[in-house]
Amino acid sequence: MNPWELLIIAVGLSMDAFAVSVASGFSIKPLRRRDALKMALFFGGFQAIMPALGWLAGLSFRHYIEGFDHWVAFGLLAFIGGKMIYESFTLAREEKMTDPPCNSLLFVLALATSLDALAVGLSLAVLKSEIVIPALVIGLVTFVICLVGVYLGHRFGHFFESKVEAAGGLILIGIGVNILIQHFRG
Repeated sequence: MNPWELLIIAVGLSMDAFAVSVASGFSIKPLRRRDALKMALFFGGFQAIMPALGWLAGLSFRHYIEGFDHWVAFGLLAFIGGKMIYESFTLAREEKMTDPPCNSLLFVLALATSLDALAVGLSLAVLKSEIVIPALVIGLVTFVICLVGVYLGHRFGHFFESKVEAAGGLILIGIGVNILIQHFRG
């Protein structure tokens, strides 16, 4: 995987967490720097850990699907991307969250927004890619994007939320299509 593809995957995966960060930033009054950093650390940390866990799980059964691994990777990315697009248009967003800086709530939010990264880690194992650098890049990109998201949310509200999640879904589907194209090109 080239660095641009990795960066695009990282940005695509971070869109769920970005949308939650924007919504959380909107609801935190007053916004303190440590709250924004804590949220970004939770989201970035989970986004780094989950692909590694998916990759480890994928190693155990990768040899069973080597003949059609490109279809598995495409299917996972298309499913995740489609789910993100669907949710961006259909799920109602809460207008006010309860204490976004609370550790237990952040844990649940970070876990929920990083499940997509678990599937991407599984795809990377199927494609026989390494995981350390991708996991670190995904986590770092998510950290930065979420930190910015909290401040944007605090300043501009819910304007971006669903549009960003839909864009992230389209990015992941595009990466899945690119995997198929590369496979068929040889």
